[in-house]
Amino acid sequence: MLLLGIDVGTSSIKVSVVDADSQQVVASASWPDQENPISTPQPGFAEQDPGMWWNCVQQAILRANASGKYNPKDIAAIGIAYQMHGLVLVDRNLEVLRPSIIWCDSRAIPYGDAAFRKIGEEKALDHLLNSPGNFTAAKLAWVKDKEPRTYGSIYKIMLPGDYIALQLTGSATTSNSALSEGVFWDFRSNAVSEDVLNAFGFSDNILPTLQPLFSNHGELKSSVADSLGLKAGIPVTYKAGDQPNNALSLNVLEPGEVAATAGTSGVVYAVTDQIAYDPKSRVNTFAHVNHQRNDQTRLGILLCINGTGILNRWVRDQFGSGLSYSDLNRLAAEVPAGSEGVRVLPFGNGAERVLENRSISSTFSGLDFNIHTRSHVFRAAQEGIAFSLKYGVDIMADLGSPAKVVRAGKANMFLSDVFAESFVNVTQTPVELYDTDGSKGAALGAGIGLGHFSDPKDAFSRLTKLGTIEPDAGKAALYAELYSEWVTLLERFVEK
Repeated sequence: MLLLGIDVGTSSIKVSVVDADSQQVVASASWPDQENPISTPQPGFAEQDPGMWWNCVQQAILRANASGKYNPKDIAAIGIAYQMHGLVLVDRNLEVLRPSIIWCDSRAIPYGDAAFRKIGEEKALDHLLNSPGNFTAAKLAWVKDKEPRTYGSIYKIMLPGDYIALQLTGSATTSNSALSEGVFWDFRSNAVSEDVLNAFGFSDNILPTLQPLFSNHGELKSSVADSLGLKAGIPVTYKAGDQPNNALSLNVLEPGEVAATAGTSGVVYAVTDQIAYDPKSRVNTFAHVNHQRNDQTRLGILLCINGTGILNRWVRDQFGSGLSYSDLNRLAAEVPAGSEGVRVLPFGNGAERVLENRSISSTFSGLDFNIHTRSHVFRAAQEGIAFSLKYGVDIMADLGSPAKVVRAGKANMFLSDVFAESFVNVTQTPVELYDTDGSKGAALGAGIGLGHFSDPKDAFSRLTKLGTIEPDAGKAALYAELYSEWVTLLERFVEK
């Protein structure tokens, strides 16, 4: 039996077809070959066209089918992972009303802050585990205020993965995990938050149908099945945000286990069984994929740095046009740790939650035109990303979720020795690298929802560890000093 996983990323869409019995990937494909654009109609805005995602999903599936490595008719279920916190609006004809306001958009902060005060900060944190901040609910409040005609035409709101499932099946559904990432979920009442609805003036009838995360979210329409060469009626049995899904793909399911990823954004995600929150909402708490409303608390504490892979891409495009990422990583490795004084703050992709929703922009410091080359810039950017993740990891540790070991897929920035070694040495935390990614995790998630696996752990019993990167005791003092210098630079800009 085959399972199809779809990972709706910001830069591209990747699909994987996985053999359920062997838990191995049969074929994978991505679309497009160049990274998808982010529209910025105003400073601080970030939007993408949901139709672009849907087109990319179809093209990626067709490309995978064209590999000839499997019979598409043997696919029995579909799972979807997706970029978190985006807002998609559809009317009664299920047509998109406006571009999606995506995760790194900053416009909704004042609306979230106002709701935080209206609900009461202590109550909001105790029930929502977050400030409404800049999440999906606050983005909808911006639409209500600034685009009332659009708001009045809304039939359903949804997250990016819900929209792709809607295109596949015609059904609009959601889960407690999805609602929690939009800050619509009350963890004390285990229901949609009446406080959030009242604070923003929303009706609950615009929310999709609530059902378990691992369940039948609709069945593939005949018209779509025909165009994609798939079997009509196969179910979508799993949908999750990219970071809970990344943790699932790494078998990070129990308290104390920690996952990381470094794609367009960088994330460290720790599982806990405690209903806990950061009083400053610098790190955020959401329902994990295996959180049960009544009998099992499994929450994910999520640290996100917006400017991760997008910074790495920017320095490549600006300083190394024509280079591959492998070339960039090789050049970065030619420079010693510390980049001979060059420091980078990677905060140029919208408001950063770890900085209490400040937008301080990115900063390059210490450049000497007589000494430094593009290799120094490449290395300093990757070190700056690692240092920013360390900054957040320390916050998580202070809140009772220290990272003793971090699991990550060997992909994206973890393909860079410079980044991986910088992260391990500055955090003094081993990183275990695995042969997995979001699309494979989504496929196996579909197998869980279909009932093929007895439980989530069973679905990842054959997960392959590729190796472990251990901290170098001899470099601990050096990286502690470099990090201290980086924090001093950061504090100077935060104070402004």
